[in-house]
Amino acid sequence: MSGSRVAAVTKGPGRLELTELAMPELGPHDVLVQVDYCGICGSDLHMVLEGWAPPNSVQGHEWVGRVLSVGSDVTRWSAGDAVVGGPSERCGVCRSCRMGRPALCEQRDAPGQNDLGGAFASCTSARDTELLALPEGLDPRAAALAEPLAVALHALTNGNVVAGQTAMVLGAGPIGALAIAAMKARGVSEIKCVEPSPVRQELALAVGADRVLVPDDLVVPSIAEPHVVVDGAVDVVLECSGVRSAMEAGLAQLVRGGTMVLVGAGIDPPRFDPNRIVLNEVIITGAFTYDRGGFEDALELLASGQLPNDALIEPGDVGLDGLLDVMRELAAGRVAGKVLVRP
Repeated sequence: MSGSRVAAVTKGPGRLELTELAMPELGPHDVLVQVDYCGICGSDLHMVLEGWAPPNSVQGHEWVGRVLSVGSDVTRWSAGDAVVGGPSERCGVCRSCRMGRPALCEQRDAPGQNDLGGAFASCTSARDTELLALPEGLDPRAAALAEPLAVALHALTNGNVVAGQTAMVLGAGPIGALAIAAMKARGVSEIKCVEPSPVRQELALAVGADRVLVPDDLVVPSIAEPHVVVDGAVDVVLECSGVRSAMEAGLAQLVRGGTMVLVGAGIDPPRFDPNRIVLNEVIITGAFTYDRGGFEDALELLASGQLPNDALIEPGDVGLDGLLDVMRELAAGRVAGKVLVRP
């Protein structure tokens, strides 16, 4: 399709420029989509504000929209179809893919290195296999939560979270809040959240947390007491902040045999007490992207009525011209819920 699109293009740390770009050239299996909504992810803040993204790239990966045109070999989509951006196509043949763990595909791209393919733009393109149909009756704004919810569900999978357990979420940003809501829907018996921001504390309670703490409330035994289990220890800790001190404190909040899942991205590495890990046989694992079928599971849950979708999303939308300002507000913790950009 000829013509142009408007995109927010990275120009260095903390710099975005609204730029008119040519429409993507479609290959035979590609689909051109008008972006209706694109959520702002915590990784977008790192990519844009901290300069992790390469210059002249377009970020944004939590999107919904409508098909404008399709490549010559596309049969499953037609112009006008309402779609949700799904996971990138994996190789399907490496050891991880064969084991049903596409998040660990050996051929995956580095995060954020998507050149001009992001959805902070009026239009984007994707492979026909990387789209899902918008479920009938699901508000497109809520469907924009599919990607971050799939991330949260993958964290629950890796933490073996089941009904009846106790859990603690460190950080009530979008992923943390979605993890709380999903655990509430799954019947986790007690959910505690640790969050310093007052607006995010309120969000945590609104989406299902039973109790909200601040970081100073956490008791962390000294390195000379690796065998000590604190009062109120939990079965699973989901670390969603990416903050070093939170990771280190989170380890001490586990029961013996408990699991901590590192979900948040950070560049300041923690120092864990190996004796606490050994003596209490705790597990530390990570969660990157999604389960196989994670987007389908996320859309089904969003459409089920079991999640407080409205509480999870900030009211109103922002345009591309307001993207950088709201990113700064999110990074400062002054905005709690998911912010949707309407290009």
